[in-house]
Amino acid sequence: MPRAIYLTHPEVNIDPHIAVPDWGLSKVGQARVDALAARCIKGGWRVASSSERKALEAAWPLAAKFGATPMAVREGLRENDRSSTGFLTEQAFQRAANAFFGAPEVSFEGWERAVDAQKRILSEVRALLAAFPPENLLICGHGGVGTLLYCALARRKIDRRWDQAGGGHWFAFDTLSMVPENHWQPMETMSFN
Repeated sequence: MPRAIYLTHPEVNIDPHIAVPDWGLSKVGQARVDALAARCIKGGWRVASSSERKALEAAWPLAAKFGATPMAVREGLRENDRSSTGFLTEQAFQRAANAFFGAPEVSFEGWERAVDAQKRILSEVRALLAAFPPENLLICGHGGVGTLLYCALARRKIDRRWDQAGGGHWFAFDTLSMVPENHWQPMETMSFN
């Protein structure tokens, strides 16, 4: 039975002078991706990615290892739009993220609402599954919308308690029932069986 894995990008280089969608992976994040790619077996998986640089940098080595080029790059897989506030310090970002998940039908200072981001990511994943029905699918994306996707598939109310514990985590689901097999796990535990 075809399987899908949603993988969030690992650690990034945080730079307040660069737009968040343009941040790339840090050396630690890239090393984690390289280690995962080294464990991949050739073939058997289609790869899709958000159009944001950090997700692409996670997806490219995996797609190359799978021989799944060209990979599907989809704008709808992007992280929730937070451009209205610009760069936030870690403490300010955590407060904002709590507000985003805590009041999903309200926009935090102009951010995309959680309910809208959830609808977008769910629609995009369904479109990918329809485009590649017989294939296993690896989706490289982001933690915020990934958590919203997990909540939708697991039929859970939007709540930050379902969020990942840092970047570079994954969950899997079969492509027919779309029910998650697991909650977030570190990418070091991923297998492509």
